[in-house]
Amino acid sequence: MDNPFLSASSLPYQLPPFEQVSEDDFLPAFDAGIREHAEQIRAIAGNPQAPDFDNTIAALESSGQALGRTAVVFFTLCAAHATDGVQRIQQEISPKLAAHEDAIYLNRALFERVQAVAGQETGLNEEQARLVSEYRRRFVRAGAELDDAGQARMRELNARLSELSTDFSQRLLRDTNDSALVVESAAELDGLPDDDIAAAAAAADAAGHPGKYLLSLVLPTPQPALSALTNRETRRRLHTASLQRGFRDNGNNTLSIAAEMAALRAEKAALLGFANHAEYATDDQTAPSLAAIHEMLDKLAPAAVRNAKAEAEELREAARRDGNELEAWDWAYYSGQVRKEKFDVDLAALRPYFELERVLQEGVFYAANRLYGLSFTERTDLPGYHPDVRVWEVKNADGTGLGLFLGDYYTRDTKNGGAWMNSLVHQSRLLDEPPVVINNLNIPKPSAGEPTLLTFDEVVTAFHEFGHALHGLFSDVTYPQFSGTAVPRDFVEYPSQVNEMWMLWPEVVANFARHHVTGEPLPQDVIDKVLAAAVWGEGFATTEYLGATLLDLAWHELTPGETVADPEAFEARALADAGVDLELVPPRYRTGYFKHIFAGGYAAAYYAYIWSEVLDADTVEWFKENGGLTRENGDRFRTELLSKGNSIDPLQAFRNFRGRDADIQPLLERRGLA
Repeated sequence: MDNPFLSASSLPYQLPPFEQVSEDDFLPAFDAGIREHAEQIRAIAGNPQAPDFDNTIAALESSGQALGRTAVVFFTLCAAHATDGVQRIQQEISPKLAAHEDAIYLNRALFERVQAVAGQETGLNEEQARLVSEYRRRFVRAGAELDDAGQARMRELNARLSELSTDFSQRLLRDTNDSALVVESAAELDGLPDDDIAAAAAAADAAGHPGKYLLSLVLPTPQPALSALTNRETRRRLHTASLQRGFRDNGNNTLSIAAEMAALRAEKAALLGFANHAEYATDDQTAPSLAAIHEMLDKLAPAAVRNAKAEAEELREAARRDGNELEAWDWAYYSGQVRKEKFDVDLAALRPYFELERVLQEGVFYAANRLYGLSFTERTDLPGYHPDVRVWEVKNADGTGLGLFLGDYYTRDTKNGGAWMNSLVHQSRLLDEPPVVINNLNIPKPSAGEPTLLTFDEVVTAFHEFGHALHGLFSDVTYPQFSGTAVPRDFVEYPSQVNEMWMLWPEVVANFARHHVTGEPLPQDVIDKVLAAAVWGEGFATTEYLGATLLDLAWHELTPGETVADPEAFEARALADAGVDLELVPPRYRTGYFKHIFAGGYAAAYYAYIWSEVLDADTVEWFKENGGLTRENGDRFRTELLSKGNSIDPLQAFRNFRGRDADIQPLLERRGLA
């Protein structure tokens, strides 16, 4: 009974009691939670009373709370603080959790009760009726209608996929750490700001390379330092290290895992009556069909590639002035030079104006206050799972408590690359739970006493991830399955992308973008130039994104029984067939480190970012047309869309907010594809 997961937290907003948690608590809590949940499921399935909403659907929603508390904390650590102990537990528990989920959704007696409730003509409200429909759909997609042999094979597939996903994630983390670039001298890092060089020296010392310098890798192919490094050999080594993660024969190769996962997913889709996994995955999204997704991508790709090739010609001229023939590792460096020449904009020079604390307090939080009336009070009395984690209490304009927001901003060896949001407590009225959400970024930690200065892209990311956080914080639903960001994958990026717009909104940028030494604001003429240069580089950005998207679909359009013996050759062929095989523009993620699709929730769904961006770009136009950063606009967006979670059809929520279906034209103009 002293296990912290076996009872609800007594901390404010039911924040998990991290100070009481040890790694030794997880396996006993998982075992107890699985047993308890299994007993609850047996009671629901065997209930002698006639099935109805309360004794079947609502009972399912209320079940498994101890298991849920354990899992949400544990998988937060798997992503953000994956110690050796956490990784060992993950290997052991992942297949057990997969088997437990199968025991629920392949339970015939339980499915019959869900079917019975779905067939009843009752006086359910809109959210209840949607919940019944969602449960039935979930059971069918899990294989509840399969025969015994089909269900047995489904259990085998799910267990194996769970093992492989864990293995992919853990190998990638190790290889990313092992691939960090070590250089001998500061001269090899010429062009980087002094604070970045100092941070690289500290990172090397911590990693056991005293007197040297270490550049850690971020998850995508492009590495931020490439835009500043003047040493071409250092650029080549850094770029190559990024591209080769998961591809080397060093014990951390992920390619065979990816190929096996793709084949198993194809088989699983076939069991459920789909031609391939991509059809299965997109059947559950807001996109009307896989064909519709391809139609959109096929329209975008040729224009993006043309723009990228035009950009490349300008970069070649700049490279030749230095006596170089343009290579992929030169792109970011010369793109910055050309941007400066064409638009008089040097994004690297803006870092002194983007100090983390000001970005948060006077930028991200300030915009949320102006738009939604929110206030943020840091709670140093509440613990996080790591010393770097900070906790803020979030209150509404009327002073009522809304929830907690946690921020974990610095990179470390135990942390996955990239940036993300997840919920530690999912809001629901049924369980009387408020929202507790967290943002993770991977900003290099400066030397002691030095300020944390962000790149332009890191500021964008901070606003983006906080858009996800708002989606979770504003959730106002009855049932936990519908809470916050629990929407279709191709809708979930929409609110976060909208929140990016406030970064350069006049009142917001004037409030936070100030020189960390002098306090001088970022000059307006510089902001104007940044806005004018917004389309520069979109050929590259759209092409590298589409490369990853189309690679994802290629892996998940394998037919049942089709195997890939040479994943690297398959990747090259897929990019060529899609017309995005530009040597100078590798995909944003290659197979070896495509964590989104092999150890995340984006399998056959990486298209979601640009699909959501159609809604995002159209919403930005609405804000501009209606006065921008006002409480009235914020309250409308919160009430009609952010608060709804998945309690209504997300596209209907968009229509309720916008007054019509989305228009693609703003997206085309934003990306220079009009």
